Amino acid sequence: MTLFEIVNFNKELLNRLIRVGFRPEDCKWVELYSEYERLRRDGEKVTYIVSLLSEKYHVCERKVYGIIKRFQSDCTSDTV
Repeated sequence: MTLFEIVNFNKELLNRLIRVGFRPEDCKWVELYSEYERLRRDGEKVTYIVSLLSEKYHVCERKVYGIIKRFQSDCTSDTV
């Protein structure tokens, strides 16, 4: 299967994702955010979690805070 075939087959889904602000690089951070949520449920403090995830995923703390903010934002679109 070619890239064109994959994109063409998923065109509607991709357009919906784009309309609500999805960026392809968001896929890289799903596991990071899942860990963040698990650690928060376990009662850990945000600053500790950010420090831990920053080290584990080799990104700066500011990037982790940005990912958290982005993944917590509401997706609002009247066409979704």
